[in-house]
Amino acid sequence: MQEQDPVNKVDRNKVYFLVIVIAALLGINAYLYFKDKQQSNRFVTVSTEKDRLNLEVEKIEAELDKVNSLNITLSDKLQEEQKLARDKINELKISLKKGKLTQGDLISAQKQITALKEFVKNYNDQITRLEKENSYLKSERDSLKNTTELITQKAEALEQQNENLNAKVKVGEALKTSNISIAAYRVKSTGKTILVTKANAANKFVINFAVASNELAEKGFRKVFLRVFDPAGNLIANDSDFFEVDGQQMQYSNKLQISYNNDDTIFNAEWTNPKEFIKGTYSVILYCDGFEMGKGQIVLK
Repeated sequence: MQEQDPVNKVDRNKVYFLVIVIAALLGINAYLYFKDKQQSNRFVTVSTEKDRLNLEVEKIEAELDKVNSLNITLSDKLQEEQKLARDKINELKISLKKGKLTQGDLISAQKQITALKEFVKNYNDQITRLEKENSYLKSERDSLKNTTELITQKAEALEQQNENLNAKVKVGEALKTSNISIAAYRVKSTGKTILVTKANAANKFVINFAVASNELAEKGFRKVFLRVFDPAGNLIANDSDFFEVDGQQMQYSNKLQISYNNDDTIFNAEWTNPKEFIKGTYSVILYCDGFEMGKGQIVLK
């Protein structure tokens, strides 16, 4: 039997060794490849989870912002609850901004977000109930306001009716003259009066009048005001003498007081002209209780 060549045997051993080394290197490379792939996949998973959680936090914050836009007055308790929720949201935002998060951090954040979701749901339920209550109260307030306005309108209408009725009653109670006559006189130095018809001889008027019967008018003393107009239509009166007619101040030439008893009493009023009489027609208008009683005229030659 022929012996094996020692040189060939050594070569074969080298080949075997190289094969083992290559196989070992291939195994190490395969291990490192799969390990890197797993790390990459886990990083992608963590990053995606962070993005999802961030989106959830933003949705929760938007829900709270929507409540504030409703312009509802929140109770102290609700305001405190909202503040706590926003503080927790800020903590989660800060936590999710970290460069590295463990799986445990993500699980903890998920639990907090779940709790926040439940809180926001309950919070929104309370706001919805509060909004309904406010809507009901507003409806009640508007109804009460409308009722009040209606009552006020009715009261104003009744007041206006009363004013109109009072005005009609006052008109009905107004005294009117009858049988009014005006005469011109000259007063001599002796005090004797002489009836005249000429302007240059006269210095005063005497106005005689009766008051027409009026069952509505209350008996008692009344003030009667006279306004005297010359032929040119100018009122002859003192600048300081005024009385009121329909809420307006008017000047008067003279005044007197009468006692009205709803009878045929004849009253007379005297008026002395502070100026000289002129030719023409003089007019005299009488007023009582703010209403015109009657008027008369006299012609002086």
